Amino acid sequence: MIQNTTDKNNTIRDAVGIILAAIGEDSTREGLIGTPDRVEKMFQEICSGYQADLVKIVNGAVFHEAAEGMILIRDIEFYSLCEHHLMPFFGKVHVAYIPDGKIIGLSKIPRIVDMYARRLQVQERMTHQIMEAIQSVLAPKGIAVVVEASHLCARMRGVKKEQAKLVTSLFTGVFDSNNTLRNEFFERLKMDVLL
Repeated sequence: MIQNTTDKNNTIRDAVGIILAAIGEDSTREGLIGTPDRVEKMFQEICSGYQADLVKIVNGAVFHEAAEGMILIRDIEFYSLCEHHLMPFFGKVHVAYIPDGKIIGLSKIPRIVDMYARRLQVQERMTHQIMEAIQSVLAPKGIAVVVEASHLCARMRGVKKEQAKLVTSLFTGVFDSNNTLRNEFFERLKMDVLL
């Protein structure tokens, strides 16, 4: 069993040096001298979701409005790391909600997506976390979340299926109980948006 260490002298930079040596590389060669530092900075950036806070992200941008009908934010691109292989998975998130007297600022839902994507993840959990965050902030009549992603752990290694995508979805409230509304959500995802 691997023990969790909290020794502050062990850093990502040190671990990268060990990995480079283990695969047979010379970490002192010109192209690799700065690699451990770059990888450490990269992990700090792409795993920044651990330091994110939902209250700070929303920052009071919830507004009381008598809005009706579906509010859809689609094609929210995201990048994450599979917790099983530390390999990237990436794709799009589509979120819709039916307000119940409150709406949220447009930028906040993509920021919520990023908060959960920028962690070691499995797509199924991330889908649920996005839904739970929106539920806790807005308490809408219903939420729909669909995530579609390509996983490099299945494209570059293992099964090596380049075209395979994982699609996860969750529906709450009226999206769960009303097939017509759910079908409208899927129809809107097919629409080309004209600017």
